[in-house]
Amino acid sequence: MSATAQTTAAPGLTAARPSRVAGALAGLSVLRAAVLGVLGLLAVAGAWEGYKALAPEDGVVIGDSRVLPRTTDLAMPHVWDMLQRLGEPVSSLRGAAPLWQVVADAVLVSVKVAAAGWVAGTAIGLLLALLMARLRIAEWGLLPWIVLSQTVPLIAFAPMVRSWGSRIEIGGWEWPPWMSVALIASYLAFFPVAVGALRGLQSTDRVHTELMHSYDAGWWATMRRVRMPAAVPHLLPALRLGAAGAVVGTVVAEVSIVYPDGIGRMLVTFAGQASGDPEKAWAPIFGAIVLGLVAGGFIALLGLLLRTYRRGEAP
Repeated sequence: MSATAQTTAAPGLTAARPSRVAGALAGLSVLRAAVLGVLGLLAVAGAWEGYKALAPEDGVVIGDSRVLPRTTDLAMPHVWDMLQRLGEPVSSLRGAAPLWQVVADAVLVSVKVAAAGWVAGTAIGLLLALLMARLRIAEWGLLPWIVLSQTVPLIAFAPMVRSWGSRIEIGGWEWPPWMSVALIASYLAFFPVAVGALRGLQSTDRVHTELMHSYDAGWWATMRRVRMPAAVPHLLPALRLGAAGAVVGTVVAEVSIVYPDGIGRMLVTFAGQASGDPEKAWAPIFGAIVLGLVAGGFIALLGLLLRTYRRGEAP
């Protein structure tokens, strides 16, 4: 091949190779995360069974305090017994659904409520971050209150939200209970998003903003083309924290306001039956774990979509 042909072919090759390499690296990263996740689950199961086999039935007691739990089947059922119980009917009634199906239905309800709370909390957090980035006086006035808002005990705040919501009636529409749960989830989700987005919007290099100013670009054009892309490395960790907060808020709120359809209330209900059916009490715990994994997986997919802007992502 001549030098001219090599020169002509080189631009196409150099344009194609980076995209192929980036796609391959992204696929390897996803595979690595999946393998590590499975290994982590196996390690937890092995540690559980190892402690159950080696530790005394009364647990590890130092003085008058039990520092490690009992290993009886009532306190620590075998992993395979808990998994087998998932395939059995939820109760002894004829025609009762399998336990895994009941837990899955509750997880689906909680996923929807947590997603609504996360979306609302993210939107509020981003709007507050934009306002504080635009007006320094807004940052001085709002940021201390945003931080202070997270000191309110959630377990005491949730019943108040439910009480306020039950009084809202517009025409023939009444405030449904799930919206109280979603509101509490958004209350925990907005804080990390507001703080993380604000930090990201303020992390833009001064040379870039001065360049936009030299082009006579307005505030919104600079925000959209420079500050928002620069904020992604700070925003994604904040979205992860917001998703975790939404999940925690959903579960706690379902318990506090006695919302019967979600996984939170099922945790309490099945825990009360643990003395007669200890394996059943662990089923909603597995469901809560799945709920958290779904939230984390969604943010991971969002991170893949924004991977172009993730250089220098904040830990």
